[in-house]
Amino acid sequence: MDLSLTYRALAEGQVDLIAGNSTDGLINRYRLVQLADDRRYFPPYDAVPVVRQATLDKHPELGEVLRKLGGILTVEEMRQLNYKVDGEKRQAKDVVREFLIQKGFIAEKDLAQQ
Repeated sequence: MDLSLTYRALAEGQVDLIAGNSTDGLINRYRLVQLADDRRYFPPYDAVPVVRQATLDKHPELGEVLRKLGGILTVEEMRQLNYKVDGEKRQAKDVVREFLIQKGFIAEKDLAQQ
């Protein structure tokens, strides 16, 4: 079943439990509760950048930027960002831009010059 349908079914009481993704914005949209996986049944699915060596050779500054991005995003933050896109129907590029400003990666004044 499509994940968005499973969340809706849970929120409407049609099912009691579903398997979802901890970063899904629909958790916040439907005010659901994520149960603790105390037996570690589900493996973590952390996002990681993947880049060709040729790209790093051509743009060595990219490696440093990617290192700085590592570990700056918690599960809750990712869920909130996804909610802004899935629940509030905002454009992903706008949500990302706000996040990067909030984390200090880009300045609003730099955006105004583009």
